[in-house]
Amino acid sequence: MNVSNPAPESPWHRLRRYTPARVALGRAGGSVPTGPLLDFRLAHAQARDALLRPLDEEKLTQALKAASCTEVLLLESAAADLPEFLLRPDLGRSLSSASAETLSSLKGPRPDLVIIVSEGLSTLAAESHAAAVVSELVPVLRSEDWLIAPVCLVRRARVALQDHVGEIMGARIALILLGERPGLVSPDSLGAYLVHTPIVGNTDAQRNCVSNISDQGLSSADAAAKLHWLLTQSRSRSLSGVELKDEFNPERRLQNQPQHDKLTKKTCPPPGLQ
Repeated sequence: MNVSNPAPESPWHRLRRYTPARVALGRAGGSVPTGPLLDFRLAHAQARDALLRPLDEEKLTQALKAASCTEVLLLESAAADLPEFLLRPDLGRSLSSASAETLSSLKGPRPDLVIIVSEGLSTLAAESHAAAVVSELVPVLRSEDWLIAPVCLVRRARVALQDHVGEIMGARIALILLGERPGLVSPDSLGAYLVHTPIVGNTDAQRNCVSNISDQGLSSADAAAKLHWLLTQSRSRSLSGVELKDEFNPERRLQNQPQHDKLTKKTCPPPGLQ
């Protein structure tokens, strides 16, 4: 064998410039080379940790308070613990009886928007990105006279839980930020789902989604800009889901970025002026 003339690189290797997917990993005999194998095991461990690690509830609560300049309500779904949450997705779509009673006891005018945050299927995503999205989005909405309900931090929630929360609070729109199912490239991906007229029984056809909010995907600022457009359209046109097409132009929105930055950096208003 002439080792001075190694085999030419496989043309598949060129694909790795365009995707983080595990393609063109090479071979060591009939197996995957040691390096890619170790990378896979690390990514798998990170994905498991993102799902199984306990949520630092106190830290996230304080971050959401600072980001939203409002009260944060600590609630939970009907799933009593993580195993039940994973085995019974239906229980994650509704509040526990105690949490439903807590919301029902609240008094006040009908809010334009209620924001729900949950670890969902990735604690890491909620802890890493939820407060950042809220801090970018809420000041802009407040400057446009949106009436925003207290943020609801709900443990072990699925997407459709936004319908139960929004219906009890009488909100015009519900927005939920929760950890997406962790993958082998992005274990910290946050998803954002909004629905106009949240009522129990809504289907996914009534929702709009902004997904892959993460360090490897959509930034918190860009996600907030897209959500701002969708929420504004949803409120003005009284619809969401398949009827609300995503015609957001990120280039046009970026021209307003200096004003947006100024709004998001303002301090919280005094109590009673929110």
